[in-house]
Amino acid sequence: MALGDCKCAIGNSRGGYRAEWTACSYGSDKAARFPSRYSAEDSGRGQDAHNGRDLPQRRVCSLDSGAKGGGELHLTGLASDGAAQDGAWDRVLSPDTVGNVTNGKAGICGGSWPVWAPDGRQLAFLSNCEKIGEKWQASGQSQLFVWTLADNGMRQITHVTGTIDQPAWSPDGSTIGFLFVENATRSAGALAAMKPWSGVIGEDGVEVQTVDVVDVKDGKTSNLGRSLPNLHAYEFDWAPDSKQIAVVAAPLPGENNWWVAKLYVVKTEGSEAAGAVQTREILDPQKVSGSLHGLQIGVPKWSPDGTSIGLIGGLMSDQGVTGGDVYVIPANGGEPKDVTSGRMSSVANFNWDGDRRLELAEHVGGSSHLALLDLESGKDVARNEMEMTFPESIGSGGKTMSISMATKGKGEVAFIRSSFGQAPEVWAGPLGHLRQITHLNDRLKPVWGKAESIEWQNEGFRIQGWLLYPANYDPAKTYPLLVSVHGGPSSVVSPHWPGVSYGGVPFSALGYFVFMPNPRGSYGQGERFTQANRKDFGYGDLRDILAGMDVLEKRFPIDKSREGLTGWSYGGFMTMFGVTQTTRFRAAVAGAGISNWKSYYGENSIDQWMVPFFGATVYDDPAVYAKSSAIEEIHKVKTPTLVVVGDRDGECPAPQSFEFWHALRAQGVKTQLVVYPNEGHGFRDPEHRRDVLERALAWFETEMPESKR
Repeated sequence: MALGDCKCAIGNSRGGYRAEWTACSYGSDKAARFPSRYSAEDSGRGQDAHNGRDLPQRRVCSLDSGAKGGGELHLTGLASDGAAQDGAWDRVLSPDTVGNVTNGKAGICGGSWPVWAPDGRQLAFLSNCEKIGEKWQASGQSQLFVWTLADNGMRQITHVTGTIDQPAWSPDGSTIGFLFVENATRSAGALAAMKPWSGVIGEDGVEVQTVDVVDVKDGKTSNLGRSLPNLHAYEFDWAPDSKQIAVVAAPLPGENNWWVAKLYVVKTEGSEAAGAVQTREILDPQKVSGSLHGLQIGVPKWSPDGTSIGLIGGLMSDQGVTGGDVYVIPANGGEPKDVTSGRMSSVANFNWDGDRRLELAEHVGGSSHLALLDLESGKDVARNEMEMTFPESIGSGGKTMSISMATKGKGEVAFIRSSFGQAPEVWAGPLGHLRQITHLNDRLKPVWGKAESIEWQNEGFRIQGWLLYPANYDPAKTYPLLVSVHGGPSSVVSPHWPGVSYGGVPFSALGYFVFMPNPRGSYGQGERFTQANRKDFGYGDLRDILAGMDVLEKRFPIDKSREGLTGWSYGGFMTMFGVTQTTRFRAAVAGAGISNWKSYYGENSIDQWMVPFFGATVYDDPAVYAKSSAIEEIHKVKTPTLVVVGDRDGECPAPQSFEFWHALRAQGVKTQLVVYPNEGHGFRDPEHRRDVLERALAWFETEMPESKR
């Protein structure tokens, strides 16, 4: 699963001078979150509205440094030419600190999701601040606030109960739309822990996410979701006229039906009470012909002239982990056109550059690539410094690989760069001349080994993966190898600074080679490659991985008697299935895996994701599900396997881990099952995260001990 990224915007202050402001929000690993667009204008100098100083340029940055209740919004000084003035001043921006323009300490409240108004004069953001009498305090409820640049004013503009997500200004700056779950008791996504089973299953307590719109001046809200009855909204985008939104939505329950979501346009002029809201279904991927048929859609974006809507379509296994081709469809409906057909990449995000060009952010192999595509010719534009490949992870918004592009200016961008060797920092400027803006993580240095991209051929495919060397690598020594398989399967391993989730990096620090392959089914090689494991889970992709291991064993001093296998989610399935296919691995750790696709179909909360990959339901074609089930060949397993799972995992339910563990124990294979209470698919409790990693490290150390010779 891909969790988090960043977003950025630059706006203008009053007074006629060129003032740039960037808003960023940092998570616990110091990765930033920016608003999605920014603007910059050239004019004369003027006086700073906040403290009377003349400054040629300033930016706003928000960072999460562990403040009570969440992240912090920071205003940070930035020189236009990247000179020594960068970061010369800093202040915290929050409802409880707004009166102190020199404050640099954490406030009592948290802040997140900063988004600039189109004119750059107001900043909207989420905060959990609540005022009781004359005193601010942190609460469990986030609200939408608006800060005004000219007078340092702060206003709370929503008063709701529930979760707010992904606020976005209308192009005319009069309203802000946001995703909203009224009276939410849990996150609307499948990653969060499922509710304890009780009541009428699938009918009681279903979380419904809608699109709400709030008027910035008077705070009145309009629930546009009412025009999408019995539908769950996942993403939306404003039309240029500010009178329509494009919405990706599907029937309830929301965590299950994203894989059959449709594209709608909701048009509203005047009040809902007057019956002015109109909803049109624009696209149903289950009904269209051509390459989009039966696939998933995401990231809807209107063209600047309002005549078309672009979106990404592809075989995607998780909402938010986006990859595929870009399709363009008339805003009034019609056949979608694949404008990136045959491209040897997986587009993760895009922006319109006028009405005839697209700025693409795409996975190429395991790297990140930016390009400018001309829609008329279908070719990339060889424009000055508009194309670049980064052997790292990049992003500037809540959605995968979103990039902040200047709405005015000369091709300036802003985003976070992160790799296995470089902790996340903000970079900005012209694409060919980026400069590092923040230095929050300068002191962080990897204690693991260097990373190298590995490529190999197998069965007509060019495969890519990443190899982490052992820390303090000595080519005269031999080392154990750990193969870490990513989730998905529609996903990709890109270099990134490790977060708190389970992964292979700590093993590198302890002296292991860590191999993170991107086999068939992954992003980065085009749709044919991503779709190559349909009806073939565990076979072709495992052969790709084993072929990659062959390459590594020839090139590096690997101890073949100390090779292990691990992964989470789909990687957990690959671990369970892999040990039934080969005895090459001497130890394995399966996190949140799937052992029996037939029983899994009826146990999980997201069964809709399986049909695009298996071609039918389990009731219509049980054989194809049995084919890839580890339990069918459990008698072949000889590998000691540790199994870990959360007790409220809806994506890969705990019974799948019980079934695998029970079968291994019955076969006399060494195994252990650990179930973590109140955890979903993505663990939240820091103690549980640490415990999983410690147990995995101990398991491989015990089952793959270093030779005493």
